[in-house]
Amino acid sequence: MSDSTPPTSPYAQIQPMSPSDEKLWSTLIHIGGIVAGFIALGFLPALIGYLVFKDRGPFVRAHARTALNFQITMHIGYLLGALLTAAAIGFLIIPAIAIIIITFSIIAAIAANRGQVYNYPLTFSFVK
Repeated sequence: MSDSTPPTSPYAQIQPMSPSDEKLWSTLIHIGGIVAGFIALGFLPALIGYLVFKDRGPFVRAHARTALNFQITMHIGYLLGALLTAAAIGFLIIPAIAIIIITFSIIAAIAANRGQVYNYPLTFSFVK
């Protein structure tokens, strides 16, 4: 009547991702920064990806971390550009940052899809 097996743990083991899944999610994290950047929330895909996938594999963790650091740095650049619009230089900084985000995020997504490590230039390291 009673089963002698112990109850399962309420805490499920974190399963590592396959290399192809790590490449897929890494690519989507980089592309997500471009898409979410149009509504000034470009850091959210990288933040969510980092929090959800950081323990699922070293490749996706490295790409999520570097994307998060890049998006935070670029968000700071947007804020500085917004502040400098009063001095008329912000109108040049904001489009330049948008072009940088699109360009480097595409390069990073291609590298992730190929299984290569990529480090964004012009990036401060906030998340280690």
